[in-house]
Amino acid sequence: MKFTQTFLAIATLSWATARPNLIPRADVQTVKLTFHGGPASYTMEFPADGQTRQTNSDISVNIIDTPDYNAFSQCIFNTAGEKTLVRSIGQNGLQQIIVGPPQPILSVSCHGMCVPTYGECYNTTGQYVGPCCNGFCAADRCRPWDMSTS
Repeated sequence: MKFTQTFLAIATLSWATARPNLIPRADVQTVKLTFHGGPASYTMEFPADGQTRQTNSDISVNIIDTPDYNAFSQCIFNTAGEKTLVRSIGQNGLQQIIVGPPQPILSVSCHGMCVPTYGECYNTTGQYVGPCCNGFCAADRCRPWDMSTS
């Protein structure tokens, strides 16, 4: 009987101490997007809280600049017609989304956090922290797409 109680106490204690410590996050991350359609463009800046935001623009967008947020994976872009979104890197290392065929973006919704450039994508215990906002994870840090600009 004592063996069972001791075993259960040790098992419970080890389970409680083995749980990972959650890292508290700051407020909701801010998304900055620039929509390009030919010579015209417009920008939007809003919190990544999952709410749908109207663009209030009729510009036929073909490129969306996403300099500091992983918008390709963490945003939904609504259009009136069928679209294909393709991840791209501009000549200056700027993260972009290519919209085909070009058309007005009616609304956008973004949700989630991402790790800024040179932030830890894996913490000291080897746990995944999150996707990189603008780049790739190498040696536990988020690196920029264009290493020559940093």
